[in-house]
Amino acid sequence: MDDDRRRRFEDVYAQTYEQILGYAMRRCDSPEDAADVVAETFAVAWRRVDLLPGGGEARLWLYGVARNVLANHRRGDARRRLRNVRLDTDIADLYARTPECGVELSDIARAFGALPEDDRELLSLVAWEGLDHGQIAKILNCSRNAVRIRLYRARRRFSHALADVGIAVNRVAVESA
Repeated sequence: MDDDRRRRFEDVYAQTYEQILGYAMRRCDSPEDAADVVAETFAVAWRRVDLLPGGGEARLWLYGVARNVLANHRRGDARRRLRNVRLDTDIADLYARTPECGVELSDIARAFGALPEDDRELLSLVAWEGLDHGQIAKILNCSRNAVRIRLYRARRRFSHALADVGIAVNRVAVESA
C-alpha cells in the first residue's frame, strides 16, 4: 500500500510541479518564498495523499492547498504586500519604456495593487492561471455562480481603480466579461 501511495504522489508531483511553482512564483516576492510555498504545498499533499483527487482534479486541489499555504505565509509577514506592490510597479516600469506601449504599465500595477487581496487573487486566477469559473469554484470551495459574481465585482473595482489613475476603460467590455 505504501508503494501505491508513493507512486500516486510521484505521478501527481511530476504532472503538476511546474504549474504549482508558476502559481507560487507569480504571488511571492522572491524565488525562495515561492520554493517554500511549493514545498509546503507538496508536503500537505503527501500527508493527505489519500484525499488527493485523481486526474486533472489534483491540480485544482493543489491550487487550493497552495492558496491556503500562501495565506498562512502572508499572515506571518505583513510587509509582504507592500514589497509585492513595489515589485509589480518596478516590473511594469521595465515594460512601460517600449515605444509601442501607449499606457504606463506602472499605473496599471498601481491600480491592481490598490485592489483588495481577494480581488487580485481572483483576477490572477483568470489571467495568469487561465482557469475558468468551474475550476476557480473548486479552488475557492464555492459555487460557479459565486465565482461569476465575485469576478464581475472584482473587474468593476479594477475598472474604477484604473479610472482613478487616469486609464480609460471600456465599461461595456468589463461588464460583459
